[in-house]
Amino acid sequence: MSGRRARRGVWHYVWLGISGGLLALVVALAAVAVIIPSLTGAVPLTVLTSSMEPGLPPGTLIVVRPTPATEITIGDVVTYQIESGKADVVTHRVIEVVSSTDGTRTFITQGDNNPQPDPEPVVQEQIKGAVWYSIPLIGHAAVGLGGAGKSWVVTGVAVALLGYAALLIGGGFRDVRRKRRQVTSR
Repeated sequence: MSGRRARRGVWHYVWLGISGGLLALVVALAAVAVIIPSLTGAVPLTVLTSSMEPGLPPGTLIVVRPTPATEITIGDVVTYQIESGKADVVTHRVIEVVSSTDGTRTFITQGDNNPQPDPEPVVQEQIKGAVWYSIPLIGHAAVGLGGAGKSWVVTGVAVALLGYAALLIGGGFRDVRRKRRQVTSR
């Protein structure tokens, strides 16, 4: 009987380690993909095209931090509005900065995987920010969770995590009761 308990104990701790590691991974991903951007005013976006391959392939989650146009230099990867005031954005690398005599700056951009620079220069007002950091593949999940299904998936994951936590807590209480019974029955 004690050998069976020892084996069960080992597997119990292996399972506990794996599940704890997965929970830590989920929490860490949530922190870098959602919490940190929201606390810093940054915006998480998903790369949808191959124009920035190989560094930022489709499905990469990028976090764009607001950056003043005066701080943007050649080589920075920026996100900008295709047309001023419109929601659609593009993320490309700055390959040239043009300063005019009145102090305004325009930027020539190009996707790393594109043979030619973008057709129109980008003006300061179009710049949303510079890419702060990126997480490969996570953007696929963000795209898959987009739209009306997003709230259902988030709710389902939250319920599943709460249920899992309840099972772990219940199992802990059960183990404590068993140990108490064993001690009192001796």
